[in-house]
Amino acid sequence: MKILVIGATGMIGARIVKEALSRGHAVLAASRNADEAAGTKGVRPVRLDIADTAKVKETAADADVVVAAVSPRSTGDPEREALAYADALIDSLAGSRVILVGGAGTLNLPDGTPVASVVPDEYAAEARGMRAAFERISASKLYCTTMAPAGEVAPGERTGVFRLGGHVLLTDENGDSRISAEDYAVAILDEIETPRHAGGLFTAAY
Repeated sequence: MKILVIGATGMIGARIVKEALSRGHAVLAASRNADEAAGTKGVRPVRLDIADTAKVKETAADADVVVAAVSPRSTGDPEREALAYADALIDSLAGSRVILVGGAGTLNLPDGTPVASVVPDEYAAEARGMRAAFERISASKLYCTTMAPAGEVAPGERTGVFRLGGHVLLTDENGDSRISAEDYAVAILDEIETPRHAGGLFTAAY
């Protein structure tokens, strides 16, 4: 399978690329810093800005599935940037199979409270933005499966052992919600290879 990873040099994107390669897939590694992905067997680096919708569309036409793994936080206005990101995906990826790396703010607590409304202030704007982006994409005709991470996702160990859920934030017996970026990538590739949540929203956590 040929997988286009947009945001391929970021924390999540780079691990999705690595996991895809370990399973024998070919990867188009797209980012604004494409040189960082050069020289890896099975990877074709592509210099790409998500705002260049014509080039995104052209690049996506050569892929079986597109993983959008961009973090909308570079301009200082993550809410506005997240919506612009959603619009760019809608405009450029019609007809493509899309897997969106979402945010935990997209999920709800067990009582139905949006996670985006209870996160610490320093993360609140980004959480609201990713939730708004998810809602805008969901209301569009883009065929997109969204994977929201646990409350904490960071570099760590690839265990291959985690739980999957739907719209509700998963926590462990201590009330913690976390997953390594490596296992997040495992869950993404599992969904690509064997779709279980096609067109919907799901999450993964320990």
